[in-house]
Amino acid sequence: MAYSTTTVALQVVGLLLVLAAAAASTTGSAAHANTSCVTGSAGATVSIGYGGARASAGAGVSLGSGVYRATCPRAEEIVRAGVERAVAADPRMAASLLRLHFHDCFVNGCDGSVLLDDKPPLVGEKTAVPNANSIRGFEVIDAIKAELERECPETVSCADLLAIAARDSVVVSGGPSWEVEAGRMDSRTASLQGANTNLPAPTSGVATLVQKFRNVGLSAKDMVALSGAHTIGKARCTSFSARLSGAVGAASKDLTFLQSLQQLCSVSAESALAHLDLATPATFDNQYYINLLSGDGLLPSDQALASSPPAGAVPGTDDDDDVASLVAAYAFDASVFFQDFAESMLRMGRLAPGSGGDGEVRVNCRVVNSFS
Repeated sequence: MAYSTTTVALQVVGLLLVLAAAAASTTGSAAHANTSCVTGSAGATVSIGYGGARASAGAGVSLGSGVYRATCPRAEEIVRAGVERAVAADPRMAASLLRLHFHDCFVNGCDGSVLLDDKPPLVGEKTAVPNANSIRGFEVIDAIKAELERECPETVSCADLLAIAARDSVVVSGGPSWEVEAGRMDSRTASLQGANTNLPAPTSGVATLVQKFRNVGLSAKDMVALSGAHTIGKARCTSFSARLSGAVGAASKDLTFLQSLQQLCSVSAESALAHLDLATPATFDNQYYINLLSGDGLLPSDQALASSPPAGAVPGTDDDDDVASLVAAYAFDASVFFQDFAESMLRMGRLAPGSGGDGEVRVNCRVVNSFS
């Protein structure tokens, strides 16, 4: 769906109005960014000062680069090829694979638990409210895992597969690349309660979003950067129905945008899907943040990021005022967004399961090895 002339004009005006506020934030973010390595082209490598050192993910888990270089040299090549095939067949799959990694890491760390099927006595996470009829891409993971098992049996964990596939989904969509830290083990358990409790809802306000991220050890800055994943993908009408009436989040400044959504959802609110980013729906870029400045964020939780800070927000702190400033900074400079997104993806990827080293490398990502 094309944007109207009014929308484009409003985006330009919005950007000009927040220029002064964003300048300081952009300067601060850019200070640590190697922008020469971030060109905005597909697969542009982000320099994050990693240098191959091993990173602790807590609970006895140690992550590093080149983990499979000796044991499964073609591991990343196999994952990349599988992701490219899947996205070529279904462009929406890039967002779906990226989302699987998010939903995995937010529930007891990045341990592949989101992939487990219900198999008594184990209850998986797929039927949790945020996941049911929502997360997808399991067949793609199955196919890639099967190829990995043929190449190097019982070597590459499902949790690492999700982390690599998430990176490759960003790259194939035109976003930045980064060196994925690997060395995770797969859990033998899952947490339906954790999935229902830990994952943010599409109707969440900024305070709730910040708290959800802090609960797992991530910051408000990580929340804003990782929310940029919504620059690709789709959402059901039921997840943004409050936006249609203006009940939650800022009302859209573009009447055409709002009316088109109302028309779409009037046909079938349960099954109809809308692009999270209507301007460049299949491209991983910073358009998501530009949309927010125009009031055209799809989900209430997205549009809330660009709302005015509530009373009591303290300037210069990790509070709602900084959230809005980050949105403006990312809208102005895609390289700053790419840099921060890659860094936040790495931090999220280090979230470790409480079981620590009590894991395994599953042969089949859907079941623990004792059931295989």
